[in-house]
Amino acid sequence: MEPNKYSLTGQKVWVAGHKGMVGSALVRRLATEDCEVLTVDRTKVDLRRQDAVEGWLKEQKPDAVFLAAAKVGGIWANNAYPAEFLYENLVIESNIIHGAYLAGVKKLCFLGSSCIYPRLAEQPMKEEALLTGPLEPTNQWYAIAKITGIMMCQAYRRQYGCDYISAMPTNLFGAADNYDPQGSHVVASLIQKAHQAKLSGAKTMELWGTGSPLREFLYVDDLADALVFLMKNYSDEPHVNVGIGVEHTIRQLAETVVHVVGFQGEFVFDLTKPDGTPRKLMDSARLHGMGWRAKTSLEDGLKSAYAWFLSNRA
Repeated sequence: MEPNKYSLTGQKVWVAGHKGMVGSALVRRLATEDCEVLTVDRTKVDLRRQDAVEGWLKEQKPDAVFLAAAKVGGIWANNAYPAEFLYENLVIESNIIHGAYLAGVKKLCFLGSSCIYPRLAEQPMKEEALLTGPLEPTNQWYAIAKITGIMMCQAYRRQYGCDYISAMPTNLFGAADNYDPQGSHVVASLIQKAHQAKLSGAKTMELWGTGSPLREFLYVDDLADALVFLMKNYSDEPHVNVGIGVEHTIRQLAETVVHVVGFQGEFVFDLTKPDGTPRKLMDSARLHGMGWRAKTSLEDGLKSAYAWFLSNRA
């Protein structure tokens, strides 16, 4: 095997957060690898409890860990519950990273978020932009927790020689997204709104803000593929951006969503609601240079996401 290559063949691989959008996509992706996938329900192991996490890790002895467990939500939820977003994410990642070290886990991949970057970071955002300016105030609590996770992976690599890496995905969507009306991210929120507007025969659909912020959207099964690629091929301190390299305005996203859902009305913009960061595009040149690229277009991904929504949530 080449240096820095890691083989999943015959390995026990724990997907922490397997019921979430990213975790469930990882479980689907790992089904095509010759490995044993470990999962554990929160009713059996509360990831916020150090003794429970360390005990389970010592007993199960996974070889590799994908750390996809987190408390997540959109602008409203981050603003409303800052203590929960900071505390729960800090303890989950601390328990798993330290527990993995104690249990002799060979490789760990920590999942961050593009909100770690400064609010007004130069676009597209390079990995080096981390900690170069103030964060977006609406999700700074979550961002600080995620930055801590990256630093923990770097510190455990530096002090203990642990092969722990971090990946920073851009805005995600797909199967098993969160469709809570107040806690959802933009794609899930728009799918839900468009579906309800279509069912009710509404003439209009409300959008938050101006519709002008630029965002990049990555289909979650593409992310899962990228994470498996990084687990096998990457071993270094710096975190790696995972994006598609294409951006859309929120209005363009909404237009694609209503086309997929089949809503025919007009948009009404609620200008009292926040836009969030004006532009958020990842520079994924480091990952693309390693030979990985996303395969799913926005429209194809939205069709799959809406099909899942109709089967599971509508």
